[in-house]
Amino acid sequence: MVDRRYLNGVLWTAQAFLALVYLLSGSMKLIMPIEEMTRDVPLPGAFLRFIGVAEVLGAFGLVLPWFLGIKPHLTPLAAAGLTTIMVGATAITMATMGTAVGLIPLTVGLLAAFVAYGRWRLAPHRGRRRVPSPR
Repeated sequence: MVDRRYLNGVLWTAQAFLALVYLLSGSMKLIMPIEEMTRDVPLPGAFLRFIGVAEVLGAFGLVLPWFLGIKPHLTPLAAAGLTTIMVGATAITMATMGTAVGLIPLTVGLLAAFVAYGRWRLAPHRGRRRVPSPR
């Protein structure tokens, strides 16, 4: 069995890395002109903007609920949602740019799936520790 503290550290590292990746990726989809985004990707610009919003919100969802201890069950849900986005990204990337380039979103998606499963089953949040009030 894996030490819970070690697993928690691995999951936090993955969460921080993914949050950075999705924050940068989502921000680029929100900042770039639509014409430039749709040049290489056969998707509508509005859909790419929607994905950008989902990625930015997912980046915050990977870190903040767990860190703050406020509704920590949202962290594995954010990771699962980002995994779903990466399934589509992998399929589109492999179809348009080839298998080698498609391995990048596949790897990011697998890491997001690991965080979802890890925070849901392997190292679930134990909640805030309550200090008993003196009587």
